[in-house]
Amino acid sequence: MFDKFFTTEVSPEVISSLIVMAIIIVLAVIVGIQAHFHDPLKKPKGLLLIAEMGVKFFDGFVENLAGTALEGFGGIVMCAGVYLFIAFIFGLTGLPSPVTYMAVPLSLGLTAFMCIHITSARFTKWKYFKRYVDPFPVFLPINLISMWAPVLSLTLRLFGNAVAGMTLMSLLYTFMGGLGNTLFEIAGEAVHTGTFIAPVATFLLHAYFDLFSGLIQTTVFISLMTILTGQEVPEME
Repeated sequence: MFDKFFTTEVSPEVISSLIVMAIIIVLAVIVGIQAHFHDPLKKPKGLLLIAEMGVKFFDGFVENLAGTALEGFGGIVMCAGVYLFIAFIFGLTGLPSPVTYMAVPLSLGLTAFMCIHITSARFTKWKYFKRYVDPFPVFLPINLISMWAPVLSLTLRLFGNAVAGMTLMSLLYTFMGGLGNTLFEIAGEAVHTGTFIAPVATFLLHAYFDLFSGLIQTTVFISLMTILTGQEVPEME
């Protein structure tokens, strides 16, 4: 009975997620080394230049959506955005996308949740707990339930779009594989490798579901994450 709870089996999506994180860590280490030995009087080049442009872009992104009070929040948004975009396009390698595993979108949703509530507590101090009894203490159960709405919304949006794209592409690959085998049989060649037709026929769909849709979903996620966090900053700030 306990074998169901204590197992060493790891899902392919978790392995894909670890690979994505390893890629980001390696790139971060390379950029850090380049920045350490770079002459500040010279213009950066290569990967260091791309990283500098990314930092400026995400800092400006946060400032435009949430104002100037969230200093340093651009780094968190950049990390989440880079991970999510690579995770979406990771399916192009032939390995499963991490986003199709519910734990990954849920982890990102919980990250946004923590950013929202930590920011609120940071600026409102002890008044943070007042939000749970407004406008009357009797609303405490309702407020406790509604506080999880952003997590549910962000998680299901990512997971739903990723699974929808994966399901459609899987069905299309199965159809093209069967079609290819049928064509070979008609031609008198009993081979079962007709799936070579699929990559040609599904190129545009891969461009949409893996690249374009991945970029859109990443933009939507980091935008909502930034806006919801920025709403916790008092107007005077």
